[in-house]
Amino acid sequence: MTRRMFCLALSLTACAGAVDPHRVGTPDRPSGHTSAVTHDAIDDRHDSAVAGGDVAAAKDYASANNAFGFELWQRTRAAGNLAIAPASVSLALGMTWAGARGQTAAQMSKALRMHDVDGMTTSMGQQLARWNDPAHRDQFELTVVDRLFGEQSARFEPDFLALMKDRMGAPLEPVDFIGGWEAARARINGWVEDSTKDRIRDLLPAGSLDTDTRLVLTNAVYFKGDWQQPFDRDHTHAADFFVGGTKKISTKTMHQSAYLGYADLGDAQLVELPYRGGQLALDIVLPKAKDGLDALERDLDDADFAAAVAKLEPQFVDLALPKFKLEMSSSLQLKAALKAMGIVDAFSGSADFSGISTTIKPLFIDDVYHKTFVALDEKGTEAAAATAVVMRTESAAVAPDGVDVTADHPFLFVLRDTTSGAVLFIGHVADPR
Repeated sequence: MTRRMFCLALSLTACAGAVDPHRVGTPDRPSGHTSAVTHDAIDDRHDSAVAGGDVAAAKDYASANNAFGFELWQRTRAAGNLAIAPASVSLALGMTWAGARGQTAAQMSKALRMHDVDGMTTSMGQQLARWNDPAHRDQFELTVVDRLFGEQSARFEPDFLALMKDRMGAPLEPVDFIGGWEAARARINGWVEDSTKDRIRDLLPAGSLDTDTRLVLTNAVYFKGDWQQPFDRDHTHAADFFVGGTKKISTKTMHQSAYLGYADLGDAQLVELPYRGGQLALDIVLPKAKDGLDALERDLDDADFAAAVAKLEPQFVDLALPKFKLEMSSSLQLKAALKAMGIVDAFSGSADFSGISTTIKPLFIDDVYHKTFVALDEKGTEAAAATAVVMRTESAAVAPDGVDVTADHPFLFVLRDTTSGAVLFIGHVADPR
């Protein structure tokens, strides 16, 4: 698809709640309307959404994820349509970081903004429990799941496996990387497809695994939610869209007039579209200049976004929004971006992942694969993402010292059963011609 759409955040952390979901206006603005929704009410609604878990703990992960996610966006954004799912990447890398030690752990900690393994895995677990709470299924569908795929002959640290299973809901599934890495790749891709309702296919491309692969730490996200106030399909029609701010095309555009969270940011407008249930929302940031997206994104970070969201107020909005479907034909390989963010040792033979295994040496990250899907229409949004951290070892490059055996004269041969010792064949070669 050629049109360019800026979806700044599919807000899984629900930075702000819905604004007066029951009061929907018409193109003729009603007079004298005052919304009863306040920012305190929005914050209370967010806190109650984490009921049953530690609010502070869940927010610790959210804060780290957002800071990491916005920096990753700066490292990966490019011309054209693109989306990343910071939570998917940070959860997969967070599991990996939990097994890092020494300088490897320090570099990952700084980039991920995660500093205490026990506290952060607790926080991630609280957030996962909230996202996967079945009580929300009558309002929206959201699943965020983790899985480890490990070489069946390798030994992984029991404490690490227990932490992953108990905190992250990530059991270990043994696979045969050494003798059947392609079958293992098909299994991992199949798990991702099942977990994302077939929206993420071929996360791991051909050649991403081989006989030296030892562990793949995987996360998958699937979301489907209806708008609190759906767009009327009868009001969807073709309208102009300026690709790159200059090239005019025609695209199907939805229209809605309603009270929504809105903020004027000076050089941009921010509008928030809540999903049914009010716990999730989509935030749209629209530059006022038709060619202003690059300038708006260039220095944007999590603090800027948080400050913008804090300015949201109920406002009657006439919204025109293009329908779109974003599908990635190939996975992003995040190695270069993550190294630029300071995660260096983890991708080299000097990595210390002894918290994951003390017997696999060396053990390091080969690459991190990421893929997303986002579709938006009059009814709501469907989105999916997956991340795979592929860890490998390195076959010995130098053969050990040994003796020479040169069969350049007659020799005896014996074919035997090594289990019982029984000889099946015995013979000799006097002339091999």
